[in-house]
Amino acid sequence: MTQIRKPAVAGHFYPGTAGELSTTVQTLLGRLQEPAGPPPKALIVPHAGYIYSGPVAATAYARLGPYRERYRRVILLGPCHRLASPGLAVSGADAFRTPLGDVPLDRKAIAELNHPAVIRSESAHRHEHSLEVHLPFLQHMLGSFSLVPLAVGDVAPEAVAEVIELLWDGPETLIVVSSDLSHYLPYGQAQQRDRATSKAIEELNAHRIGHGDACGATPLGGLLIAVRRRGLQIRTLDLRNSGDTAGGKDQVVGYGAWMAVEEASCD
Repeated sequence: MTQIRKPAVAGHFYPGTAGELSTTVQTLLGRLQEPAGPPPKALIVPHAGYIYSGPVAATAYARLGPYRERYRRVILLGPCHRLASPGLAVSGADAFRTPLGDVPLDRKAIAELNHPAVIRSESAHRHEHSLEVHLPFLQHMLGSFSLVPLAVGDVAPEAVAEVIELLWDGPETLIVVSSDLSHYLPYGQAQQRDRATSKAIEELNAHRIGHGDACGATPLGGLLIAVRRRGLQIRTLDLRNSGDTAGGKDQVVGYGAWMAVEEASCD
């Protein structure tokens, strides 16, 4: 029998019906001109409710537009918020569902993923939003693709980098890391802290970024280590916070978007 991981935050973090969700994603992306530039190998994208981080996420996903036929598989890594996990948790489901349809998991790649930090845990995925909120954007931009979802818990960034390397493959594989930035600082302090984090990301300085700087510090750090080893560069695409998108400025949450590209593409 087919096993489906059902959406946990549809109707909360993003619209719960296919029509409204499709319109929301199209509207967020439609506010942007389709950018020129090299194809991303990896994206770093925020994961809050769409009213807050959706405009920033859209700046990253818009980069896929010219290359939508290129990508056939997405490696999606995000932090565990609801359940402490001792490693990188994979799922035994056959597909992850959103109101836009089912995304099939790459069962072969998951079965062959041989690393001591990789565990199987349905509980780590069941209520986790950090991966789920990206799927509607990916469904809209890519159409058909397979997914390797990794809920990242208590594990060293170096181990995350090793797992990313195992799944790296060719240009058909896109890596997406899910992370918000600082939480509940006053607007000016958040801007200052998030600018420092953005600089560390651009410099591929994984050890400069702590959990107070980014809730996805562990998967983010793993990506930065892997990107440095592969000789890629990271560009900042957007850097804002909830005071810029929705809500007040007394306590804000930071959001940023970045993409990793081949060095030759940066000339």
